[in-house]
Amino acid sequence: MKRIIILLALFAITAHAERLTFSDRFKITTPSDPQISPDGKSIAFVVTRANTKENRFDSDLVLFDLDGGTQRPLTFERRGVTQPRWSPDGTQIAFLAMAGAEKDAKRQIWVLSVRGGDARRLTDAPQSVQQYAWSPDGSTFAFVTADEPEKKTDTDKFNKSFEVGDDDFLINALPMSSHVWTIPSAGGTAKRITSGQWSLPIAHPPGPVPSPLSWSPDGKSIAIAQLAGPRSGMGQTSRVSIVDLASGTVRRVTTAEVGESHPVFSPDGRSIVYMHPLGGERMNETHIWLAPVSGGAGRDVTTGIDHNLVRAIWMPDGKSFLVGAHNATTTSYWIQPIDGSPRKLDLGGVEPWNGFWIDANVSRSGAIAFTGSTSDRPRELYSMDSPDAKPRRLSNYNDRFPSLQLGRVETITWKNDGFDEDGVLTTPPDFDASKKYPLVVYIHGGPRSATTTGFAWLPQLFAAQGWVVFQPNYRGSDNYGNAYTRAIVGDAGAGPGRDVMAGITAVKKRGFIDEDKIVVGGWSYGGYMTNWMISHYSIFKAAVAGAAVNNWLDQYTLGDSNVQRAYAMGGSPYVGDNMKKYIDQSPITYASKIRTPTLILSDMGDVRVPVTQSFQMYHALRDNNVPVKFIAYPVSGHSPDDPIHQSDIDHRYVEWFSQYLK
Repeated sequence: MKRIIILLALFAITAHAERLTFSDRFKITTPSDPQISPDGKSIAFVVTRANTKENRFDSDLVLFDLDGGTQRPLTFERRGVTQPRWSPDGTQIAFLAMAGAEKDAKRQIWVLSVRGGDARRLTDAPQSVQQYAWSPDGSTFAFVTADEPEKKTDTDKFNKSFEVGDDDFLINALPMSSHVWTIPSAGGTAKRITSGQWSLPIAHPPGPVPSPLSWSPDGKSIAIAQLAGPRSGMGQTSRVSIVDLASGTVRRVTTAEVGESHPVFSPDGRSIVYMHPLGGERMNETHIWLAPVSGGAGRDVTTGIDHNLVRAIWMPDGKSFLVGAHNATTTSYWIQPIDGSPRKLDLGGVEPWNGFWIDANVSRSGAIAFTGSTSDRPRELYSMDSPDAKPRRLSNYNDRFPSLQLGRVETITWKNDGFDEDGVLTTPPDFDASKKYPLVVYIHGGPRSATTTGFAWLPQLFAAQGWVVFQPNYRGSDNYGNAYTRAIVGDAGAGPGRDVMAGITAVKKRGFIDEDKIVVGGWSYGGYMTNWMISHYSIFKAAVAGAAVNNWLDQYTLGDSNVQRAYAMGGSPYVGDNMKKYIDQSPITYASKIRTPTLILSDMGDVRVPVTQSFQMYHALRDNNVPVKFIAYPVSGHSPDDPIHQSDIDHRYVEWFSQYLK
């Protein structure tokens, strides 16, 4: 009888559980950037929530007590809080936040005593502080800020002309170099350390964070990534260099000709680990290399991990470091010795966040703090007492979501063109395998990324509509090794298109797909693949193409990466016969073959994928009498970064698909 009562209670809970709705997006709370205190007793991190009244995301700095399990906010209603960092003695926490009137606000360094009180502002950088780092003894901050434009006088002040180089098409002023400065942590006058036409990198999201400053243990120098200049297309010129703080001189560490980034001093100060392509070849997956601080050739110390590695965090022993990467349909962590084989950590089903960067921190004792998700719960804060311990969830910000009727998430595998391939399948909450369901094919961007089984908002929203969702990982994804990652070189669409079709076939074999109700969508490279699919395959009833690459010529000429696109295409489109490659691999070339009703979405201020390409596809489809709608967002960035426009995208997807999945 007791068992029957329990079963009836569980049935009642399930029967009354709510499905995911559009408004649940605004209820997601996101922890990020955990930083363990020097004594290992606390974690400072950033908590971000949607503010729909002001249409922005608000962030606060929070302190979690590991012994008592309690947390308390350290900041309140302070705009743009980011990058919390402990002082070496653990008595203070620094962070970046906005200062000044809203229109003219600039991000500055603030310092807060752990004992309480108001934060004090330390810097007054006219061009904002991009990043910073405490010195090992806590007496000084190094920070990065852009140079100020030249001040013009008399009638020349009206002359706004400037020289264009490898820049995106939205540039409206000469790019200024970013350089290293220092300032006493107790307050005082900032001192410029480096200068010149070269620059430290500035990141345009989405992408990895700018290469962080790394102090040498003796406090005499800083390791940086050094670009030939500040123009957005100069990313391939990034080199590991060391800045001598006394003289301001800068010297290169290695002689590599292909991009290096994210250098970090070893605990003993003798070596530097950094990110660099496997074999030194530009289109290969990224590995972690080690070089002597004195200079010389670096060596790949992660040859035992055939994955696209992001970030290296030294362990306290100074003989190994933590790395992370997409691995099949999850993200994995490894401990990699500088000499020896890697060891994959058991994360107990928790998927660490990997937004082109692992969001983790290692304490002086070897404990690990990170943020991650599960299939039914958005990001939370986790900790591991050691690399051998199981993760322990510390926060409960998103308890609402496991209580909802969410779609079931599973990995699906198949083979195509000699590749082992996989993807993620999400079924509706009330799924019945004996019935037939519409299929939404939702394709990830990147392409050097991967779909994983961690919580994914839009697929769950689709599943809540009663649709099966298939998210394929195609060649070019970074979850199956170097050969798979670089297989799209010179084959941007055709090969990946066959992979997606093979995955759809594998899904259809399950027997629960209504083959007359298949739609496709994606953003960025996912938008590119969407338009490639509808221009080459006739099975799709509707499509949504967000920030889609439609014309590789525009991408090369106008995007922020511009000339760097030549690496994947075999050279400039304007040299020799290369133009044909760009044309052949552009969806716009095949637009006259498209018959699929298509919704186009794009930001007007997108420097990553210029909106010109969306205009081209819109006119091409309309001129061929294909049902098409083009929705633009008057914001900058590769996708809207405010809650209201993000929610609008959700509604547009669902409304468009719903018309054709009835």
